[in-house]
Formats: sequence, structure tokens, C-alpha cells
Amino acid sequence: MDSSYKRRGPPRLEESLRLLEEAKRLIPCATQTLSKGYTQWSVGASPLFLRSAKGCEVTDVDGNTYIDYGMGLGPFILGYGDPDVDTAIQAQLKDGTMFTLPHPLEIEVAKLITEVIPCAEMVRFGKNGSDATTGAVKLARAYTGKEKIITCGYHGWHDWFIATTERDKGVAAFNKKLSFPAQYNDIASFEKIIADNKGDIAAIIMEPVYVIEPKPGFLEAVRALATKEKIVLIYDELFCGFRWALGGASEFFKVTPDLATFGKAMANGMPIAAVTGRRDIMEEFEEVFFSFTYAGEALSLAATVASIGKLRREPVYEHIWKIGTMLKDGVHELIAKHKLEESMSILGYPQKTAISFSETNGIKPLEIKTFVQQECAARGILFIGYHLPSFAHTEEHATYTLEVYDEVFALVADALNTGDLKKRLRGSVLEQIFKNVGDRSTGIAKKKPA
Repeated sequence: MDSSYKRRGPPRLEESLRLLEEAKRLIPCATQTLSKGYTQWSVGASPLFLRSAKGCEVTDVDGNTYIDYGMGLGPFILGYGDPDVDTAIQAQLKDGTMFTLPHPLEIEVAKLITEVIPCAEMVRFGKNGSDATTGAVKLARAYTGKEKIITCGYHGWHDWFIATTERDKGVAAFNKKLSFPAQYNDIASFEKIIADNKGDIAAIIMEPVYVIEPKPGFLEAVRALATKEKIVLIYDELFCGFRWALGGASEFFKVTPDLATFGKAMANGMPIAAVTGRRDIMEEFEEVFFSFTYAGEALSLAATVASIGKLRREPVYEHIWKIGTMLKDGVHELIAKHKLEESMSILGYPQKTAISFSETNGIKPLEIKTFVQQECAARGILFIGYHLPSFAHTEEHATYTLEVYDEVFALVADALNTGDLKKRLRGSVLEQIFKNVGDRSTGIAKKKPA
């Protein structure tokens, strides 16, 4: 793609708005994934449907081009349309996508995972993150003979987890008696749940990192606690796996769980997930039912081989760290330049940073975020609230992004000072998907204490 994202002025949105009305009539929520839906994008100011993507640039249905940092909500660590991955998919397509018997790629990918993931001794595949996390929880229950689960983070849409959130409509009530959310970076919250349910906890499933950095010793303390209490420790690495390091967060932080789940970046956008871990626990899959038609689909397996191969071969992690550091340091400096420290902050590692917003002068965090998204869209940046640098992002992309942020943050500071930010909004205000895990999932901070 060219640099047509370099523009000034509100984008054309006629086709996006037309498609939204059609989608609302045909599709509940008008989307398959809430994080992609119209409640997360300012209707009337931001694009709502994308038509194509290449590298780190996307084009919407109205022909506007943007630099994208959401990267499909995480999978595209190499960039959209990576040539090596696409070549592998096309080659496999000639031989077939699905078969009546297993394909040798299942063995090849399982072997690759056992070579790069610290805890991996055996592997099973799924198609999405909820497959993997639910499979891991079932394994832990089978292995321990216990039923209760400690959760920490976001683990998908299945009942055992979603019962711990406010989005629990349609979930049988007994699930609330079996799953207990703990607080990240607070080992005491884990200890209390264990003490209150002594001898009944089958597993701790946690995201080892999302945005906020683990406090020194926190991950080690959870590992020691799980070992002491004979609890299966599961790392949900659907997001951080293959992004923090080739061996995931467990390699990056040097703490090894009993089981781990992966997806997203492992196939650079193709639908696949994996459960892996200790052989003695994984062997429970001989009896634990975990079986579905598309788990061994060959195009995604071929994409995984190509993706892991490129992650091993090319300086992907060095590049991501460089671009991510440019963005993090640059945003931090711009927040200070425009005196927005009370309203905005940037959190996380270079692999993933999130801009957090706080209530200021009666203007709510989501209103500020909406304004930033609106003004970024007018300047060719698809602002989702976080940065996921890929191998396809260049220094030119990062430099232009910071130039845009400089302009937009100046507008934010002026709007907050004059108090008319809400009057400057051209579209709807963003909504929060989860209130009780909102800080983790959206970068929205709670109101600062007076």
C-alpha cells in the first residue's frame, strides 16, 4: 500500500453507516466479536467495516486507509498478508483443507510447539481461545478430581468463566459457585480464595501478563502457591503467547506453568488454538472429551508452521521491541508536553502498550477516548486504545503516528481546558464491554481519587 493514510479531515463513512444498519437487521450485535462491534467505535466519526489489509495498513469500505495497531485483535504479529504465511496456505490449499483421517501437519505442529514452549510435552488443537481455555480447565478438573477454579484475566465466552462477569445472562447459576476471580498482582487475593475453599481448587488459570507489568515476585509466588496446594497452574497465553517471546510469557518471565493455552499470533491470523503442558496432565485427554471436526484443519496448521518458522528465523522480536519502544516513549513524552498526566497515561511493555484515560473536569474516560479515536481517524490512524506492533510496522509508521498524537493530544488538552470536549464529538460515545474487567480489556482507568 502507499501512504494514503497520511491525510487530514474526517473520513468518508457513508458505506460503513449503511452496512451497520443492514447488519443490525441481520446479525445480533451487528458483529461476531464484541471488540470489533460498533459499541467500540464512534458511529459517525470512525470506520465500522474494513475491506482489505496489507502489512499494517487497512482500508475501510469507503476507501479510507489507516495504520492499524489492533492487528485483528492480536493475531497478526507478522502483519496482514505475510508472504511466507500466505504461500504456505496456498500450497496446502492445493492438497486439501480437511480429511477423513488426521494429517501429518498435526504431528509437525505439535512437535514445533514442544520445541519452543517451556511447559509443552504434548499438544491438542482447537479453533479459538475459548476451546483451549475450557479444554485446559477440564483437564485440571479431571487430573485433580476437584471442580473449583480461580480465574485472573479474561478467558473467553464459556460458562465456567463468563459466570464471573456481569455478562452472565443464560449461564446456569451453579457456575458462580465454582469459579472465583482473583486480582492480578495481589497474591493475597489468591490465598484468600484458596483458604475459603480449602482442598477444593482444581486450577488457577491466569493471564501471566496483559498490559500491566507483574510486580517483582508475583508470578513466582502464584507458581509456588499452586505447587504447595497441589493446584494445576494454567497460563492463558492466547494474547501474550508468541508475542512476548517465541516461548511466550513463561519464557519471557522464566516461570513455567503446568498447562498453557495459545492462539492468535501462532498462525498469524488463521483460526487455531492449542492446549499444551505436562504429559501426565495432558494424558487426561484420553478420557476428557475434547473433539470437534475442524480441530485438525490443515490450512491453519500450515500457517502455524510458516509463522513459527519465520519467528525463529527473522528478527521479529527485536523489531517489535524497537517500534513498541518508539511508541511508548513518544506517547509518554507527548502526554507530558501537553500536560495531560491527570487525564492520560501509557502502560505496558513494548510488545503491547495501552493508553489509559481518567475522568477530568467531569469529562468521562470513554468520552476522552472517543475524542482521541475520532481525531485519529481523521488523520489516518485506527485507534483502538492499544498498540500491537508487528513485523510490518516501520519507523515511518511509528513516526507518523506520533506526529498525529502530537496534534490530537493538543486538541484533547484544549477541549479539557475549555470543557467542551463532548460538544466536539461527531459520533457516538464508546461503551465498555466488561465493567469488572474493564481496566484490563480497554485501557480505561477508574476515576482518580480526589
